[in-house]
Amino acid sequence: MTNLIFMGSPQFAVPTLEALAREHCILAVFTQPDKPAGRGQQLTAVPVKHWAVAHNVPVHQPKSFRKEPAAIDVLRDLKPEVIVVAAYGLILPQTVLDVPPFGCLNVHGSILPRHRGAAPITSAILAGDAETGITIMKMDAGLDTGPMLSVARDVIRSDDTTASLSERLSHIGAQLMADTLPKYLSGEITPQPQPTEGVTYSPKIDKANAQIDWSKPASEIERRVRAYTPWPGTFTFWNGQMVKVLKAGCSPTRVFRGMQDAGSKIGEVVKFNDESIGVMTGEDMLVLKEIQLAGRKTMKAEDFVRGQPKFIGAVLG
Repeated sequence: MTNLIFMGSPQFAVPTLEALAREHCILAVFTQPDKPAGRGQQLTAVPVKHWAVAHNVPVHQPKSFRKEPAAIDVLRDLKPEVIVVAAYGLILPQTVLDVPPFGCLNVHGSILPRHRGAAPITSAILAGDAETGITIMKMDAGLDTGPMLSVARDVIRSDDTTASLSERLSHIGAQLMADTLPKYLSGEITPQPQPTEGVTYSPKIDKANAQIDWSKPASEIERRVRAYTPWPGTFTFWNGQMVKVLKAGCSPTRVFRGMQDAGSKIGEVVKFNDESIGVMTGEDMLVLKEIQLAGRKTMKAEDFVRGQPKFIGAVLG
């Protein structure tokens, strides 16, 4: 049984924490501070904290290791053999990486070196990747540049959202870490440098990027809809009101060309095949499946149009 510290915050990290707790001693959990949430902006704990409290594991919530050196003293006093990190959300300075004799191992949501950075799962969907996976890596001072211990791959399905893919990868990552950690500690696995080719970076999600640019191809917009589910959600504007696009698809090219021939504009809402609702894009047509007007409930697009017939023919922006 290994004495370790776990660092993580969202639901993605919980399966790994649970898997490790079955075989190892979790000395403490480090997680993000409680944050305001909901309409009442009440302080809310992240999922990893909920798990730790329910299992009587000590919890520490520094805002920053660089600004709170006392948190590093806590780490040293706990004397972990290894630190395991999964979607923690804080940068670990070298002083933290140097604390455990076996270093800090990270559960990263992509096949490195592709999609290093803050949002690898979202980035894989945005890029239209056919597959992604989990990499267990030993952390260094760079941005996800450390040597790799193991990799597991998974196909990205045509209907995957960031939510569904994150859920699946969270369990793949948990099993991979549970299998990898003892082999690494025993010397059976030696960390290997990442490939020098194929490096890409995944930036932090910016809500401004979730506004739909109808001049883009429908396939790209459809991926964006899935990538930004559940947050921040893709949106457009109609009559000065925000409209969220929650589910979408792409039309056959022949339908799109027919609408083009009829003189439809980019961003224009059209009706085709009797009931289907689409929007003209820079290439092909985006089929609206589920949408939500600000302050209203989610509706199927065809049901929304029955109550808002002027939506047809409108140019969204």
